[in-house]
Amino acid sequence: MSTTRNILVITYWSFSDALIQTYTLPYLKIISKLLPANGKIYLVTLEKENHGKQLEIEPGLINIRYKYSAFGLSASLSWMKNIFLLKKIIRKNSIDTIHTFCTPAGMIGYILSILTSKPLILDSYEPHAEAMVENGEWQKDSISFKLLFGFEKKQSAHAKKIIGTTKQMKEYALKKYGITLNDFFVKPACVDLEKFNLSFKKDPSLVSELNLQNKIVCVYAGKFGGIYLKEEVFEFYKACYQFWKDDFVALLLTNHPLEEINALLLQYGLPKKNCRILFVPHAQVNKYIGLGDFAITPVKPVPTKKYCTPIKDGEYWAMGLPVVIPANISTDSEIIEKNNIGYVLKELTYPEYEIAVKKIDALLKDKMLSEKIRKIAEEERNFSIAKAVYTIIYS
Repeated sequence: MSTTRNILVITYWSFSDALIQTYTLPYLKIISKLLPANGKIYLVTLEKENHGKQLEIEPGLINIRYKYSAFGLSASLSWMKNIFLLKKIIRKNSIDTIHTFCTPAGMIGYILSILTSKPLILDSYEPHAEAMVENGEWQKDSISFKLLFGFEKKQSAHAKKIIGTTKQMKEYALKKYGITLNDFFVKPACVDLEKFNLSFKKDPSLVSELNLQNKIVCVYAGKFGGIYLKEEVFEFYKACYQFWKDDFVALLLTNHPLEEINALLLQYGLPKKNCRILFVPHAQVNKYIGLGDFAITPVKPVPTKKYCTPIKDGEYWAMGLPVVIPANISTDSEIIEKNNIGYVLKELTYPEYEIAVKKIDALLKDKMLSEKIRKIAEEERNFSIAKAVYTIIYS
């Protein structure tokens, strides 16, 4: 049994964000079962509204809500106050361990660990500062980049345990930070294999409601722009439409502005009748992903994406969907190519999209494809992987 009684978990996300609901909370439930019966987890989230509160989400899980500020000077000023408050919470609640998700939260965890002498565990450890530069959101000479990159190096050297999303993160730490990681574990973005399973495929009521009978459906659940491709996705849809004609439907599970999507559909010649645009609650995403015949993961293929793991791929695989993805995205591109469960784009060009479409068309003729891909999810994205890592760390 773990000797750790109470844990402070720091994130840089809102409690309602999918990164908390479908990513962080399942991991915290695993950790909670490794703690003594009276152990508690204090979860820090950042909110644009309803901040300044402490809420007991369920027995043993308390949500501390601070005000969100975009990373930079204003956030630094806010965190000076929050760090003081968290230091008091650590002392008052006998916090034994500081556990952070991703390096922006790791920066705060590092400072608190130094101030309180509590051990620091870095979770979902992957590059963030360089990724922001590669995606065009920061400049390399900006204060934000220098601040976070510097703290990424410090937290990497200081942490007691580090959990990366890919094994390659160990080489990144050595190359970029000059640090050899010793107590290093790998935990990809795991998936609830009960919630995402083949029984949810092609829900008859939804197929009828969305008029998807006898359609070849490409599903995408996510955003456009930022770390994701945008124009390229709609050019890919154009290739799909040109090949399958009116048998093709693009199913977009997104809250991206509708007017911008409509403009892109017009620009790339995809009729609106061949597109369904919905934003659905987390609890229903599995049924809507299940409407797809295949999926796309349009992550920008910048260098740092080799060290990150897209959450959605595991969900697509758990639903038996082949995936079209750019090259060098985590280990996912390699898994897809090695197991012949989708297509890895060699370049982002229309001729390459045409090749991808033909490959998917051939794969969809395999009646056992869904079962084959489901097994990949069970091997590569099973929560048993996370449980094994957390058991070592907290037992």
